[in-house]
Amino acid sequence: MATKKFNPVTPSLRNMTVSDFAEVTKKTPEKSLLTVKRKKSGRNSYGKITVRHQGGGNRQKYRIVDFKRKKDDMPATVIGIEYDPNRTANIALIKYEDGTLSYILAPVGLKDGDMVMSGEKADIKPGNCKKLSDIPVGTMVHNIEINPGQGGKLVRSAGQEAQLMAKEGNFANLRLPSGEMRLIMLNCKATIGTVGNAEQENVKLGKAGKTRHLGKRPEVRGSAMNPVDHPHGGGEGKAPVGHAGPMTPWGKPALGYKTRKNSRTDKFIAKRRK
Repeated sequence: MATKKFNPVTPSLRNMTVSDFAEVTKKTPEKSLLTVKRKKSGRNSYGKITVRHQGGGNRQKYRIVDFKRKKDDMPATVIGIEYDPNRTANIALIKYEDGTLSYILAPVGLKDGDMVMSGEKADIKPGNCKKLSDIPVGTMVHNIEINPGQGGKLVRSAGQEAQLMAKEGNFANLRLPSGEMRLIMLNCKATIGTVGNAEQENVKLGKAGKTRHLGKRPEVRGSAMNPVDHPHGGGEGKAPVGHAGPMTPWGKPALGYKTRKNSRTDKFIAKRRK
């Protein structure tokens, strides 16, 4: 996939780029795998805004993606590669031998007509899903389970991959895209290959309106506010933060402050991310 540029006939088009959607071969989604996606505008069940700067945006239907890949040892044919508005990666529509349709994340190199499979009999090729115990060391994988049978949780965004570095005891050592080395149980599943649509990171929105289409509302800098509204506010002209480090509107440390508190799973991190 590559990006498409425009002639600078307007200020917004001067810098705007979009995907050329060269990987996409199927334009309309499968209706049986669609479900309603209700807008919340960053509000909780009481109507209170808990996530700021959300609202508006284009209407979207949610595509039900199979992250579990439970149909073992049953081949499936790729019908088409589709765009998914809910994620950066493209998705592939596959049809199993028993006629069941399903969506999976589309890895690099997967094309219409290819065969994919899950289970012990599956080959080591992009799109096939196997337990980490059956995957050779050094293989690039994505859509990795944290707990067996839970479904893939790690490495699912466009262009991402993790490398299986070693196997020791009941655990596999994986190097995640962040640089973190993490221990995952060998009976957890992972999909072979790298997630497709890697050029997505080069897309430039170019104008404020395109950000609104994504459901993101304008975000005001704290330094532009008054002291009553934000810890960074106040002062004559461009004033510094005035604290030991950047802060949230509610006075909590931000931008680089470590918030991880799940000490129960610290033992599974062999090496912290960069």
